[in-house]
Formats: sequence, C-alpha cells, structure tokens
Amino acid sequence: MINILKSIKMKKIKKILIIVTIIMYFVPFTTVNAQPGNPPDGSENNGNPIGGGAPIGGGSLILIGLAAAYGGKKIYNLKKENLEE
Repeated sequence: MINILKSIKMKKIKKILIIVTIIMYFVPFTTVNAQPGNPPDGSENNGNPIGGGAPIGGGSLILIGLAAAYGGKKIYNLKKENLEE
C-alpha cells in the first residue's frame, strides 16, 4: 500500500516537474519578443549615439585590472600548491 502511494506521489512530482520545465523554457522567448523595435527616424535619441554616448573607458580599465589580479592570484595559488606537494 505504501509503495503504491509513493509511486503515485512520484508520478505527480514528475508531471509537475515537466510542466515547470516547459514553462521556464518558453518564458524567456516571450520576454525577448516583447521588446520594442528601434524608432524609424531616431528622433527619440536627439542625435546622440545609441547608449547615450556614455564613456566606458574607466569601467573597462577596472574590469581588465580585476581580471588580471584574479588571474595572478590563481597562478600564485597553483604555484604554491605545486611547491607544497
């Protein structure tokens, strides 16, 4: 009797899991398709480039610096592990 109840519960859980997976698969496609297109004449930008002409120089230098520091730490830890062995 208990095995039958467990089997029924597992079938329900499996069915719910399949439904949730299908829903999560299709939701991103609906949000991507809901984005508006570009204006035909570009009048909303007032002549500015797309993105508003924001400078990205400082942010990219910070990102590159952090990536170099992270890579250096990884190399340091690898060398430290090899010396301990």
